[in-house]
Amino acid sequence: MVFEGSSAAISHTGKVRSNNQDSGYAGSNLFVVADGMGGHAGGDVASSIAISRIETLDRHFASTDDAERSLQEAIADAAADLVDMVARRPELAGMGTTVSALLMVDDYAVIAHIGDSRIYLYRDDALTQITADHTFVQRLVDSGRITPEEARYHPRRSVLMRVLGDMDTDPEVDTFVMPTQPGDRWLLCSDGLSGVVDDPHTSKALGLGLAPARTADNLLKQALDAGAPDNVTIVIVDVGGQHPLLTGTPTIVGSASNPEGVAVPAARPGRTSWLHPARQAANEPSHYEPAAEFLEELIEEDRRRARRRRVTWIAGFVVVIAMLIGGLVIAYNWTQTRFFVGADHDTVVVFRGIQQGIGPIPLSSVYEDTGIPLDDLTYFQQLSVQETISAGSLKEAREIVDRLRPADGGDG
Repeated sequence: MVFEGSSAAISHTGKVRSNNQDSGYAGSNLFVVADGMGGHAGGDVASSIAISRIETLDRHFASTDDAERSLQEAIADAAADLVDMVARRPELAGMGTTVSALLMVDDYAVIAHIGDSRIYLYRDDALTQITADHTFVQRLVDSGRITPEEARYHPRRSVLMRVLGDMDTDPEVDTFVMPTQPGDRWLLCSDGLSGVVDDPHTSKALGLGLAPARTADNLLKQALDAGAPDNVTIVIVDVGGQHPLLTGTPTIVGSASNPEGVAVPAARPGRTSWLHPARQAANEPSHYEPAAEFLEELIEEDRRRARRRRVTWIAGFVVVIAMLIGGLVIAYNWTQTRFFVGADHDTVVVFRGIQQGIGPIPLSSVYEDTGIPLDDLTYFQQLSVQETISAGSLKEAREIVDRLRPADGGDG
């Protein structure tokens, strides 16, 4: 059975980058996204080379095994092409690209993946990320050191641990086969989309039932509205469903769409100012760090960051508690400058403090027992004393007591 469905591909430079290093391909059976990296032009060349090698597989395969093996060989050939290109043009050294490819074979999707571009499957109103990011922060997530939400804002989120580059002619590529069915909607995208548009919004856009081209436009608009600090490339593939089969020439977008190849301009001096620093967190370029010692260094740095966060949090907590205790001490000391006249059992007493308390804790204590029996007071004086009479000072409290004292002087 020949794959039947419809597709669309779109690529945009974004709002910050000066050129588009992404490439995308949507054909009859083959769909690819490649996100290049490596300087102003190296990424353009790398993603274009990957697409030019892999696009030769856009045909029908007799079996998924043949398709999977062919994908592996094409990606390895692309890696060899990158090595050869750098040998001829040393100024491109260090270039590389991600590759996320989907090859339809009958009722199956054959997938090849390296890097941090992504393949999603939208099925039965649910969005599932099919590929795993080959990034440092994903390793931290997998080991339980950070949460997926923390990974979105981690300062090392742009560090790739696996990539198709010019240093390895035998790259480690994830390949696997999945069954697919009519109604499935596949999304391939660079991190220019997944890094700024979260899964719930992506799922909502895919679930609107719009044609692939309109859906891709919708997702691109969301990325641009979010600032689009990186190139954005989107390929959408529908399996069967309501949209008609698209025929004709494949759609190639991004740097690979240039039929004359990618020009390598002279290096341009970086421009910076105090308003626009050269390296912004949201615009940090992806780069490849394969060395095991670098991974351990990053893990240790992450541990140090975690320890610093804990120390900062504990110190802040201690400061808040100290301020709270200090405030309580000041407030309590102030209450001890206040006095009031009240009753203690059957006599008139001068209290130090205030009438209110904190729950069961009183903020007053007996300062002076006048010895004046309550029974010697008039009825209204007894009510006043029992309800307490506030005084601004000890002197004022004693004056109140003198006014309450019976004319004969009582016992006090």
